[in-house]
Amino acid sequence: MTAYLLVDLDAFDRPGYAEYPPKVKPFIEKHGGKLTHRISKFEAMEGDWAPSRLIIIEFPSKARARAFLEDPEYEPVKAIRLRTANTLMALGESE
Repeated sequence: MTAYLLVDLDAFDRPGYAEYPPKVKPFIEKHGGKLTHRISKFEAMEGDWAPSRLIIIEFPSKARARAFLEDPEYEPVKAIRLRTANTLMALGESE
């Protein structure tokens, strides 16, 4: 079943974060994923949720998404994101 990794990302160190996107793309693709949406400029319609940037990555399954997140070779790339941005993530499946 198709799975989606939803990432609410706020890059507080934009020059440092700029290293991350080109380095993470091969890992996403390695695990069958593809970045489908990068959304910014939000307007809260209900509640007070106001993401800085919402990224949606599609994977063939939750297992493949988890494999991406747990890939030991991804760790140094992940460290760039953790050092330069605040992120919230959720993994869900389509119904």
